[in-house]
Amino acid sequence: MYAVLDIETTGGKYNEEGITEIAIHKFDGHQVVDKFISLVNPEREIQPFVVNLTGINNKMLRTAPKFHEVAKRIVEITQDSVLVAHNAQFDYRILRTEFRRLGYNFERKTLCTVDLAKKLIPDAESHSLGKLVRSLGIPVSDRHRANGDALATLKLFKVLLSKDLDKSIVNHIMRSETQGELSPRQLDMVEQMPSETGVYYMYNKEGELIFLGKSNNIKKKVNEHFIKNGERARQIQKETKKVIFEKTGSELVALLKENEELRRNKPKYAQHRRKKLFSHAVYQVMDDCGYVTLKAASHTFSKGMVTTFNSFQGARKFIRQITIENELCEKLNGLVEAKNKCLESKDGCCKEAHKNGKDILDYNKRALEVLAKFSLAGKNIVIVDKGRETGEYSAILIKNGAFQGFGYYDLNHQINNIHILESVITPMKGDANTTHILESYLRKKRVIKILDLNS
Repeated sequence: MYAVLDIETTGGKYNEEGITEIAIHKFDGHQVVDKFISLVNPEREIQPFVVNLTGINNKMLRTAPKFHEVAKRIVEITQDSVLVAHNAQFDYRILRTEFRRLGYNFERKTLCTVDLAKKLIPDAESHSLGKLVRSLGIPVSDRHRANGDALATLKLFKVLLSKDLDKSIVNHIMRSETQGELSPRQLDMVEQMPSETGVYYMYNKEGELIFLGKSNNIKKKVNEHFIKNGERARQIQKETKKVIFEKTGSELVALLKENEELRRNKPKYAQHRRKKLFSHAVYQVMDDCGYVTLKAASHTFSKGMVTTFNSFQGARKFIRQITIENELCEKLNGLVEAKNKCLESKDGCCKEAHKNGKDILDYNKRALEVLAKFSLAGKNIVIVDKGRETGEYSAILIKNGAFQGFGYYDLNHQINNIHILESVITPMKGDANTTHILESYLRKKRVIKILDLNS
């Protein structure tokens, strides 16, 4: 649990500042579950430069509650939470100073989004809150007011969590928590999981990630782990002390995220990934007569490769499907052998490769256009799919046929501006496996839309 906050102060000498406004959003990693926003009477004058910066003046605060009147609410909403702020050292110091004046020792773990952004977005022009969120296309209003800055920090923190593929944020928190034996908490953990699409993570008592997986129904999948038989399953059940999850909205994003994080984190009980997630491919081959033909074969080279499959049968099924649906020549593609099944044959060559009687060049052009639909080769596109919540969308970036990463957006200008889009995207390594995941998914299932970056 996180408490994302921002504090405005009177300014003045170190440790003599007073709080003028505070905003706290309690965030469970997925949604805000509680919030507290209030002006605060600091019982001291506000520095003129602060009035100009925030717009908060002494007259506005005369009837505002004093800190001791809101202190209990602050303790309650931050209980069992990690404080998250942009320059967290400042906000935490101010809070501890105010509580110390009341004779109360206020202690919480903290995370600083400045430090996280420097690690996860190192190439940003600036790591100040205003410039950083602007570069990410994050909308912000009421800058230098507590709630405006707290909401901007919350949206930034969501981006940082998404970019944290090594799970350093969560792992740090896991290791710092006191973990006991699990006992009846297995059922509680299952109940805390959503029946939604995403990736889930299982940790042991040392805070080490021992398993991660993806599912279209996280609750159902985690429950299966706890009721499954077998030595490996029982070992996972025994060692798991905590399960967390990340909703992705899109099944395709979940597949890509699982693939990337398995490669990076190598959990103890995750299935060892093969170097290749596929074994066969469909190739386009020019025959002796000059026709483009399709062949299914073991994946041994990339020249002429159209797309990849997990089996020879899968590749052959694909050839049959697109041949029939697009009225390509069944004989050329090895689906029939007898001459009389071909539209016309002379000297072993199909002279009329489809029913409209076009020549070889026309047939090849049409065949290549059909094949291009199923391959990412050379394409510059954005795949838009479901997001994690209403009004949000996921964006998967492909450049020159290679997977670049994914991110989330809720405003059209974030995807229409390539520079903002690239800043929102969490960079990932594109390779033959990610291409296989993408092409396989797009052959079988629908996404919301595909945007051509060249148009």
